Amino acid sequence: MTMTPQLQQAIRLLQLSTLDLQQEIHEALESNPMLELIEDQDEKFDSKSEKPETEQDKTTSTKDSDAADNNTESSEWSETIPEDLGVDSNWDDVYQGSYTSGATYESDSSDFESRNSITESLQDHLLWQLNLTPMSNQDKEIGFALIDAIDPNGKLTVDIESIYEGISSNLEIETDEVVAVLHRIQQFDPVGVGYRDLAECLLIQLAHFTDPEHARDVANAKLIIAEHLGLLGTRDYAQIMRKTRLKEPELKAAIDIIEKLNPRPGADISPPSTTYIVPDVIVTKQPETGKWKVELNPEIAPKIRINAGYAALVKRADSSDENTFLRDNLQEARWFIKSLQSRNETLMKVATRIVEHQQGFLEHGEEAMKPLVLHDIAEKIGMHESTISRVTTQKYMHTPRGIYELKYFFSSHVSTIGGGECSSTAIRALIKKLIAAENSKKPLSDSKIAKLLEEQGINVARRTIAKYRESLSIPPSNERKRLAD
Repeated sequence: MTMTPQLQQAIRLLQLSTLDLQQEIHEALESNPMLELIEDQDEKFDSKSEKPETEQDKTTSTKDSDAADNNTESSEWSETIPEDLGVDSNWDDVYQGSYTSGATYESDSSDFESRNSITESLQDHLLWQLNLTPMSNQDKEIGFALIDAIDPNGKLTVDIESIYEGISSNLEIETDEVVAVLHRIQQFDPVGVGYRDLAECLLIQLAHFTDPEHARDVANAKLIIAEHLGLLGTRDYAQIMRKTRLKEPELKAAIDIIEKLNPRPGADISPPSTTYIVPDVIVTKQPETGKWKVELNPEIAPKIRINAGYAALVKRADSSDENTFLRDNLQEARWFIKSLQSRNETLMKVATRIVEHQQGFLEHGEEAMKPLVLHDIAEKIGMHESTISRVTTQKYMHTPRGIYELKYFFSSHVSTIGGGECSSTAIRALIKKLIAAENSKKPLSDSKIAKLLEEQGINVARRTIAKYRESLSIPPSNERKRLAD
């Protein structure tokens, strides 16, 4: 199938996220002189200056309109955008033509965070402390080698022998000196960095507990970590109490202290960058009618229009290079605006259908989510499934229950005993609800959860329960076991 460049551009804009679309519009404004940004002041001025047109105004307006319209009567850009954008191709893969988006856009307000923030790594943080610590040059050389082998979580990734072999050719040292410097680094902030295994990490942190009121509990915690960490990982509390001769309240107090420790002390120094989400669609409930209203977020993209002054300079019969340049840019600008309008219309159609189908979720939450697949929406609005897939990828909807990607509202179904269908999202919500209400001393197994759902008329296999539970990041029953409060 041969696709026109204009159709490829429409497809490309359709699948862009909000932030990417904003960047695309800014680049188009920079590269095409026929496009201009509609400022807020312009909109206010236009709204205030609404008045009956005089004959002279009508004549001038008609001339400008005719001058612009006549130039595109025979243009290949005058075709309309088809509703079905069903071909999986990218603009850059197929067409290398006249439309370019390589211009850069710089603004005082754009990307403020990345240009004005400094992210400090764990290594930088440790080296800063090492340079402030009074020690010999030889010990500092050892410290540099040790810090270089510490990963972002704070763990020493190279064994002491390898580090010793790597620096012993330049320094006359013993292995004990490397260990001594490592112990110094382990007291740096955050406490516990440079640990070789989990037990060492936790014991280093416990050594800084100085509250005499909990001295006994801290001692019990050290005993459990040093000798029975494996049993604690499997939550075999009966075995721990039998081997340590601790009573249940004492064991619980020790575990409470252990749970306050950080198994990855270095991870908090350079946390992952924050990802900001701008919703494309806003859904609100009308208090007067009780109906749900769907509207595009007016802030998702800058408003643009054709520059009337430049458009009036285009001459129909002129074939000069300057006039050809203006005419081509006018054609591209008009199609770009058409593509944006098509994107917004398609997004509104899909979002409206989703809201109509998932009103139960908006009213009652995840447990009322209905099964929905791309084909259902595609059939309702008369578009191809690939178009729906593009529209729902990286597009977000703001609802009273939070912000969700449009793909979140799509899920497979499970048949119920009564012959109906239940959404997999609703089943996940039910699993989460059952586990939240379980007895912490006797957590529900996957088989038990399957039986409880069967009692509610939902037939789900144990393996499916396990898959849904893992997707919710909920550990198995043996790892959810807790001591009674």
